[in-house]
This record gives sequence, C-alpha cells and structure tokens, in this order.
Amino acid sequence: MIVSARVADVRRHRGRIPGAWGSRRRGPHGSTRPRRDSLIIRRRLWPARMRGLLALSRPLNCLMSAAGVLIGTVAAGGVAAWSSVPVSIGLAALAAALFTAGGNAMNDLFDVETDRINHPERPLASGTVSPRTAKTFTILLFAGSFVAAVFVSAANLAIVLLNAGVIYGYERRWKSQGLPGNLAISYLVGSLFLFAAVAVYSGPVAPLIRGTVLAALASFATAGREITKDIEDMKGDVDRRTLPQRVGAANAGFAAAGFLVIAVGLSLFPAYFGVLGLGYLVVVLLADGMFIYAALHSAANPSRSQRVTKYAMIVALAAFLAGAFV
Repeated sequence: MIVSARVADVRRHRGRIPGAWGSRRRGPHGSTRPRRDSLIIRRRLWPARMRGLLALSRPLNCLMSAAGVLIGTVAAGGVAAWSSVPVSIGLAALAAALFTAGGNAMNDLFDVETDRINHPERPLASGTVSPRTAKTFTILLFAGSFVAAVFVSAANLAIVLLNAGVIYGYERRWKSQGLPGNLAISYLVGSLFLFAAVAVYSGPVAPLIRGTVLAALASFATAGREITKDIEDMKGDVDRRTLPQRVGAANAGFAAAGFLVIAVGLSLFPAYFGVLGLGYLVVVLLADGMFIYAALHSAANPSRSQRVTKYAMIVALAAFLAGAFV
C-alpha cells in the first residue's frame, strides 16, 4: 500500500517536477519534441540531398549539351545569329541542358539496382536521394525543358517531346537490345544540332541545310562508334543482345564501317549545295580521312576505331565552324 501510494504520488506530480520523466511541455496535439527533432534531421540532410540531386543531373553533361547547341547555332546560322535571336539561342541552350539533366536522372532511376553493385556511390544507389524525390526531380527537369522550348518555337518543342519519347523507350526497352539502343543514342546526339538549327531558322533554307547535314553526320558517326564500342565490349556484355553478339564481330565491323562511310558522304553535301565555303571543305576532308581510317579498323581494332571516330566528330564540328567564319 505504501509503495502504491508513492507511485501514485509520483504519477500525480511528475509533470510538475523540472527535469523529471514525462515533464516535457505538450502542445494541443501532444509533444512537440519529435516534430522538432524531425525538422532538425531534415535540415541536416538537406545539403546532402541537394548535392545528390546535382550529381543525379551530371552538370558537366548538361554544360556540354548547352555548348553543343551554342556551337550548332553558329554552324547553322553563322555568328550573326547570336545578335539576331540571342534570346531564342539562350532558351534553346537552357532547354537542352534541362533535358540532358532529366535524361541522366531517368537513367539512374532505371539503373538503380545495377548501380547498387557497380556504382554504389551514386545518389540513388547510396540512398542519398529517394526514388520518389528522383522521379519528381526528373519530371520537373523535363517540364522545364518543355517550357523553355515553347518560347523558342513550336518546332523546337516538337523535337523535345519526340526526344523525351525516344529516351524513355531507350531506358525502358531498347538499351538491352543492342542495335535499337545504338540507333536511339545516335538520333539523340544528332538531334541536338537539328534543335540548334531550328532555333535560328528565320526563313532562309541554308541554315536548315547546314544544321540537318551536321545532325545527320553526327548521327551516323555516332552509330558507327556505338557499334564499335559494342565490338570492344563484346565479352563483357552478358546482359545485352548487341549487334556483335547477334552477327559476330566481323559483320558488326562492316555495319559500323557502313555508317561511317555514310557520314563521309554526307559531309560533302554542304560544299555541293554551296552553303559552306572553302574553309569548311579543307577541314572536313581531314575529318573524312579520320572517319575512313576508323571504318577500316572497326573490326580489327575497335578500341582505336572508336577513339578516332570521337576525334573525327570534333574535327567535323570544327569544319562547320570554319565554314561559318570563312
């Protein structure tokens, strides 16, 4: 009885004893400490989460896409385009950067299980960013890209919408199928320059011809390079049905060479139509020589071939810039 009385007394007074168990102040809905603790934890996690979202977007890739649009506008419309439609060019570069960020985030969402093994440091794989947050982030990035493209032109918006479908199809299905995935990537690379050309289009057909040829050249060269990379990675690609695995390295090498030869043929179109001058022709012939070299070595030495193709694409881009200035 004495013990029971003491317990009852403690229970009666514990809310009034400073520092005693159960003495925390209570709001109208109960204790406020768990809520404060939750807010503190969220504030501490916020910087890490923001860094995770930034890493998810891969800022360097976004800058490269924006730079590709800027270079593409010069190659298609000349330096004068920067003074005639600077706002459209800036919005086009922004749309490309946001789209690239959204595509990178989508890639990590689809590859999260693989990344837990191969890249555990990535934001989703490490748990720094939740899948729900990443999905919301991806949707916002694509939405931002759509909005930016709307203010450039209806044609630019159409390209962005089409590309969104292509990149979703790539991640969802084509990536594991080899050649369809190669062609999807090739289209996306080339469409960057078509997007730039459309952004500076104001009536004359010459910028569209230059931009379309540059886009097609980049697409075919990328297709050849992607197939060559698959030849190089043939032994390690156990979860993908690549073209080399389907038809053999030699036949895949012929296919890669065919794409590169088509790129060489396309490179002569601007000179033939007279939309780019001597400066372009001199530099592009150097790129063509590199493409042909890569084509000849696509099966025998795929590692060297894909590296040479990458450098040849840079030289070809320089040729379009030279044509814009000379």
